[in-house]
Amino acid sequence: MDVDLARTLLAIVEAGSFKEAANKLNLTQSTISARVKTLEDVVGKRLLERSKAGVRLTPPGEHFYRHAVALVRVWRHALLEVAISDQHTDHLAIGAQISLWEGFLLPWVAWMRDANSDIAVTASIRSSRELMDRLTEGTLDLAVVYRATSRPGLIVEHIFDEELVLITSGDEKGRRPGPGYVFVNWGPEFAADHAEAFPDLLHSGLHLELGAVGVNYLFDTNASGYFPLRIAQPYIEAGHIKLMSRARRFTYTVYAVYPENRDEESYDPILESLRQTVEETFGARAPAS
Repeated sequence: MDVDLARTLLAIVEAGSFKEAANKLNLTQSTISARVKTLEDVVGKRLLERSKAGVRLTPPGEHFYRHAVALVRVWRHALLEVAISDQHTDHLAIGAQISLWEGFLLPWVAWMRDANSDIAVTASIRSSRELMDRLTEGTLDLAVVYRATSRPGLIVEHIFDEELVLITSGDEKGRRPGPGYVFVNWGPEFAADHAEAFPDLLHSGLHLELGAVGVNYLFDTNASGYFPLRIAQPYIEAGHIKLMSRARRFTYTVYAVYPENRDEESYDPILESLRQTVEETFGARAPAS
């Protein structure tokens, strides 16, 4: 299938109209309409319905839409790998949830680039479900996630257990967050568990989508929030913040997920370096108390 047909469908859905999609793609509306007709002829189903309110996907269109997203993504991934092939012998696409980059994956990527400068690296932040989808479609080589789901063709390897702890820059010592509590979003798993544990804190006065950098907020005001222990530990040891040791902790198993069908000669040293980083990051450090 012509990837431009799939790209056109995505543009229409995003823009909400044929006219706006034409402007976005710098095409005429007649070209947009012709592409949609061609696509619907290929698929054999009507994918879009037009009305005064705009354009919406039909039920078959809903099913096709996610495949169109994957098709365009695979095409872009292929173009990227071809573009870097002159300067690099290989390309590694890595994805992880936001909490796993700071203090863990970023130092690992830096080490790996120093040790293997001929390997190009693409890094991304996504939810665990999106990362698993990308592994399945072949646009990701390695994902590091919480609560991985088993899928055919993928290996799921437990690498460590992550602990999210409540820290404070104030004088709080109880089991629950106090008035200065800040909700830091560490992904859908944590958000769901947090809502169950603290239903009265669903609407915190401050909601941060900043990941590890959110800890800096605690330095400027009396506040508390949940952070991975490996990120909070150095600040606790330096006396900048305190661990609320009686408060509930949230523990998540962290997995490395990668294709079963892979080039083991080039791929396995990368996995081994990841395991070594885990050992160096967690092996010699005792939890705070």
